[in-house]
Amino acid sequence: MDRESFIHLTKPVAAGSTTASPLQVVIYAQALFAILDHSLRRSPDQERVIGTLLGVRSEDGSEIEIRNCFAVGHNESQEQVEVDMDYHKQMYNLHLKANPKEVLVGWYATSPELNTFSALIQNFYASNGDGTHPYPAVHLTVSSNPGKDITCRTYISSSVGTTADRAADSCLFVPVPYEIKYAETERNALESLSLGKTSSDRQVSNIVDIHSLEAGIIELLEMVSRVSNYVSQILAGETLPSVAIGQALLNTLNLAPKVDASELEKLFNTHLQDVLLVSYLANTIRTQIDLSNKLASTVGTIATPPKTDHKRQQKERD
Repeated sequence: MDRESFIHLTKPVAAGSTTASPLQVVIYAQALFAILDHSLRRSPDQERVIGTLLGVRSEDGSEIEIRNCFAVGHNESQEQVEVDMDYHKQMYNLHLKANPKEVLVGWYATSPELNTFSALIQNFYASNGDGTHPYPAVHLTVSSNPGKDITCRTYISSSVGTTADRAADSCLFVPVPYEIKYAETERNALESLSLGKTSSDRQVSNIVDIHSLEAGIIELLEMVSRVSNYVSQILAGETLPSVAIGQALLNTLNLAPKVDASELEKLFNTHLQDVLLVSYLANTIRTQIDLSNKLASTVGTIATPPKTDHKRQQKERD
């Protein structure tokens, strides 16, 4: 994803205020995928789609985690914008019943443009009562143009010195740093789905455990080779050393178990046998299920008596 560098300065907390601006925004991958799915399903005449962001805050409000979201319908023209706020409130109340810990944290839009309508929507989400007040609302922009890199930006709003009649559609968007977070299982699932981009039917077959283990070992060997080449270049004086990378490598090596090579090979072979056994049992169970379904279908066909025409039999008796 394309990211730009900027300096984020935390403004001082005013007297009588107990909340501070967030220093870090964490975006979960599942929320980002939901936004991209909403963008792909939009009407051809829509330049952007918007929705509500849900998540959790730290106790001091310095960190916000965006964990979920849902789409909100809106109509936008050059003169005005209409947002279905009733739908937003109903969906939010329904979500609180299922996930009471995930609260309203802001809104998203699938366009990097910030205009007067963006300020109007931002002020609603940051308002008192239905909004995030006294906490600032986070505005997430996701640029999802086909053929281009996905660009994300996160903002909070700050009031500007305007007249009372322009306060509703005026605010200053201040960029804040963000981080995209995903679990290892989500990364593995995404890598499996990406295998279908080279196939003509866009389908991916189930990966067998032994094949997954083989791919993991190959990837591990490639990373070890890359690290080895990097260390060799530093020792030869071809590359400037980095303290951060060296500390990360040292911490990684300290996590490695102190096991002899023979014992490690024995443990690996035992694990490999377990994987093969699980794969064999899974295939056996799958075969038994298919055979059971076929037998049940055959027995059901044989046991069903042929239909008789009772009216025809009654006429023959008469």
